[in-house]
Amino acid sequence: MPVAFTLNGTPAVVEAPEGMTLLQALRGPLGLSGPRFGCGQEACGSCYVTLDGEPRASCTLPVEAAAGRAVGTVEGLGRPEAPHPLQSAFLAEQAGQCGYCLSGILVSAAALLARNPAPDEAAVRAALEPHLCRCGAHNRMIRAVLRAARVMRGEMAA
Repeated sequence: MPVAFTLNGTPAVVEAPEGMTLLQALRGPLGLSGPRFGCGQEACGSCYVTLDGEPRASCTLPVEAAAGRAVGTVEGLGRPEAPHPLQSAFLAEQAGQCGYCLSGILVSAAALLARNPAPDEAAVRAALEPHLCRCGAHNRMIRAVLRAARVMRGEMAA
């Protein structure tokens, strides 16, 4: 069955067989590589996307749950020539090592900053809590999110 939704601001339609998850649709027919398969049980965060602006695990979410809604992935945050402030801050803070978890973390952090442009450390920790980083870069990631928030508020240069 065809499922239509908005993907990173652009209309998208995917032919979805019964049982297809949003993650499978994104990585398969839609050709995105940002959202990743980690655990398949909503426990690691590597598959996170936004659904109508709210972070959601896409590994168990049926693709039809996205019908008529807005889906956001890390590919929609910025471009190499115009990175999102979060992407620049993560690079500046050296907040990623292997990078496997980063797409989900960036999506969740962007959702946090959209609803709370001035989060404190506790709010950032809470927003990133569902994400596992086996490299142990969480403290640098928290610094990067706080840095991006300051840049987005105009309190510091990128």
